Amino acid sequence: MSQPAVPGHLTSAEPDLSPRQRSVFGALVRLHGRTARPVGSEALARDATLPLSAASLRAALADLEDAGLLERAHAVSGRVPSASGYEYYVRAIVEPEPLPAPLREELDLRLQGSARDVEHLLAEASRLISSFTHQLGLAHAAALEIEMNEHLVLVHLDLERLDDARALMVLRLGASAVRTLVLELESPLAPGELAEVCEVLRERLIGHTLADVRDCMARDPELVRGSASRCVVRAALDQWSAAAPTTLFSAGVSHIAEQPEFMDAGRLGSLLRILEGVAPLDRLMAETVEGQAAVRVAPEAIESLEACSLVSYALAGSMWGAVGVLGPRRMDYARVLSVVDAVGTRVAELLHG
Repeated sequence: MSQPAVPGHLTSAEPDLSPRQRSVFGALVRLHGRTARPVGSEALARDATLPLSAASLRAALADLEDAGLLERAHAVSGRVPSASGYEYYVRAIVEPEPLPAPLREELDLRLQGSARDVEHLLAEASRLISSFTHQLGLAHAAALEIEMNEHLVLVHLDLERLDDARALMVLRLGASAVRTLVLELESPLAPGELAEVCEVLRERLIGHTLADVRDCMARDPELVRGSASRCVVRAALDQWSAAAPTTLFSAGVSHIAEQPEFMDAGRLGSLLRILEGVAPLDRLMAETVEGQAAVRVAPEAIESLEACSLVSYALAGSMWGAVGVLGPRRMDYARVLSVVDAVGTRVAELLHG
């Protein structure tokens, strides 16, 4: 699997472009981003930022094609950036643009208002990303996968009230992993009761592996002696046995449906089926540089996304999850990277601050 591209992180395999070639390449990427059409030397000649002759432009375009950064959509058409070209563009040329203060204030206000419920927070994150980028906004967090994590040691435990019938159990594990369980309670518990149960659970469970934690919940008489602790323990065991799947929140399907690349009903249908299936899109989002927005161009793990780029932010120091954007390769990377980074950073802070 190819590694995601991160702004400013060049690799030894990057082509060594001259300043002129970089200017021509950057101008072509921006022009193709606006028009969604192949770009020829005539169109570039009208770009005021490129005071070059037609012959110089043709030579530069040929060099960029030889370097693998450009490709021809058709034999006689102009050129478009290749997948490798977009990866180079992200690493070497893109400079994420700072979000204006009003957008940062709106972002913080909307996320803060959903911070008490993980699902609401992630759903709001996907809506925010979509509205700020006019692309498809995504967010997900994995359910506790006990079979994959039985060897991890529980280092801290929290219980938080979500509403009258639900509580959130946050399990902090070794290797900086965090897993959450939304508990469906048989009867409502007062905040004081939840605090008492939390202290009992910490005393009995912290320091044990998850396999031992589950066994202790099922067998330790101290954990079911009181009605409140019995209620919480039963709800936690029910969630473990249910093996709830990962939830992928998405917003802004209308934005991507308006893009020329997805006017074809078959291509759009394939994309929507990927969203319905969740996997492997959820893993691609989370398998990036933790705590920093990164780009996968034409993710090779999903054939139907060859016309797309996935920009995602793996939640730093958090549960296994991520926020991101899915859109055409020619998206505005400077803006999308800034939005995804800002939303991802704030979501992680709210989940664990």
